[in-house]
Amino acid sequence: QMDEKWIIISEEDRRPGAMTREQYILATQQNSIPRTEHPQFYPVGIYGWRKRCLYFFVLLLLVTMIVNLAMTIWILKVMNFTVDGMGNLRVTKKGIRLEGISEFLLPLYVKEIHSRKDSPLVLQSDRNVTVNARNHMGQLTGQLTVGADAVEAQCKRFEVRASDSGKVLFSADEDEIVIGADRLKVTGTEGAVFGHSVETPHIRAEPSQDLKLESPTRSLVMEAPRGVQVNAAAGDLKATCRKELHLQSTEGEIFLNADTIRLGNLPMGSFSSSSSSFSSSSSPSSSAPRQTIYELCACPNGKLYLSPAGAGSTCQSSSNICLWS
Repeated sequence: QMDEKWIIISEEDRRPGAMTREQYILATQQNSIPRTEHPQFYPVGIYGWRKRCLYFFVLLLLVTMIVNLAMTIWILKVMNFTVDGMGNLRVTKKGIRLEGISEFLLPLYVKEIHSRKDSPLVLQSDRNVTVNARNHMGQLTGQLTVGADAVEAQCKRFEVRASDSGKVLFSADEDEIVIGADRLKVTGTEGAVFGHSVETPHIRAEPSQDLKLESPTRSLVMEAPRGVQVNAAAGDLKATCRKELHLQSTEGEIFLNADTIRLGNLPMGSFSSSSSSFSSSSSPSSSAPRQTIYELCACPNGKLYLSPAGAGSTCQSSSNICLWS
């Protein structure tokens, strides 16, 4: 214990800067507190299970960083990343260049697609290949679809042009189809079938080939305002029909110019010594043996028949053939 000490300070000692009684007592008591020989120290930091968890998380973070770095290096190696691009993709000044087979799973928007000068451009799909053209409002204006069964084109006008001259070889729209080739060649065994009229200035067959115009079930009509010319320069001209063959000229004439004009299967009249009448026979064997010249006669209905030639016309004498027709 500390003995109490009383200190009397006179009024003279109470000058500015002097210590008061209470301050002096407190200072004396602090100096008289006994000090221990071994002071206690309290540790500062993380110890125990907290420290072990911290080391575990630091180790896990280090392993994760190493795995991420290894995966990044592997991806760069597999995808062949370079300064110019990745894999078959190369970024050049003119655009993007792809080498080899490329697959696009989402829509591709480009301005122009072209192949190398020494290789073709191939667009391949397991189903259909469709090329669409749209206007500035997004409306579909043209479509080309290449499928397994057919090639379809939907547009206002379809044209096929020559590569060198740009001449239109084929064009089609809603009104007409134009074939601009110098020669139209149809190689089918059935020929060319037209459902309606055909307008052309010239029809010609291949050299050493026959030209055949045929209508199996209906009639065949050839019309021209200034005439129809049929010419076979080095062969025969044959026109056959099942029922009737009409050669009609409304304002002119039908001119047949040949060395020999033969009309077969015409009825022929025969001469009988007993009477001056003529009879009809279907073959020249029933006529007189010496009768070799006949006269061509026509009935009012236009039917032709043969009558034995005489000094004068014998058509009136054998006109009874017209009654049998």
